[in-house]
Amino acid sequence: MKFDTTTVRLILAIAEEGSISRAADKLSLAVAAASRRVSDLEAQLGAKLFQRVPHGVEITESGAKLLEYVRQIDNLIDRLEGDAQALNQGLDGRIIIGAPKAVVIQFLAREIAAIQRKYPRISLKIVEENSKIVQQLLRDKVIDVGIYEKKSGFLGLAKFPYKEDELVLVYSRPHFQFPDGPVGVDDILDLPIVSLGKGSAVLSAVQRAYRSRGRQFANNFTVSGFDTMLAMVRHGLGVGLMPPEVLRSFHPEASLVSAALIGDWHQRSYVLSCVEGHAQEQTLRNVVAELLSGPA
Repeated sequence: MKFDTTTVRLILAIAEEGSISRAADKLSLAVAAASRRVSDLEAQLGAKLFQRVPHGVEITESGAKLLEYVRQIDNLIDRLEGDAQALNQGLDGRIIIGAPKAVVIQFLAREIAAIQRKYPRISLKIVEENSKIVQQLLRDKVIDVGIYEKKSGFLGLAKFPYKEDELVLVYSRPHFQFPDGPVGVDDILDLPIVSLGKGSAVLSAVQRAYRSRGRQFANNFTVSGFDTMLAMVRHGLGVGLMPPEVLRSFHPEASLVSAALIGDWHQRSYVLSCVEGHAQEQTLRNVVAELLSGPA
């Protein structure tokens, strides 16, 4: 089966762009050559990956299922290229760490900097994904170390306590008013809530809050990042939930304020898991030890 790196990245680009021509342009390919690559791959697989729509293409049901395998291949290619580069540069090894954005902002960026100062011959890479995808990447051995929210854990790997944080309510003062002091679940149930998407610890926390009152979260406003969440909150489209340190990292204007939450539904515990197989054993052990030695 002809399935080279260019074809892998072309399929992913088409799925992302919704257009063969835009994907071809992104990869500096001729449109005819890109179309031929797709047709050849579909013929080899015996399945249609994309179907034409008025303004481009959309992925088929079969294509959506196969896309997960294509992503795994792309991740492994990236792994191979990165590891080879580290070896050619004479480094001791390369460790890939996956973690949610909140973890990167609050803890991991600072810890990675400290590790690189202590072990300058170790190459470190961060993959920023939600807790569900981090575990999938661990399962597929695309990453060496994964940090994810404990309650969302589904892997049968050893889990080491890492860090804890909690969410606060973020809102625009011109659009919403709350009394002084912590805010209870019942105060926000009927408000539009801007949440991160499926697989995120924020969405899981909101769903827990609603279930505690026998209700289901409508999830009308789903975004992929805290920056987008804050943009929607700024314009009064809803209230948001994020850790206070994440909010501070955006240097919000005075009209964007936060309030503490009552209960424990908004509190998160993160755990760390690792897999052996790709990274040099001692290098992996050193990095994990540094990550687990910091303050809780």
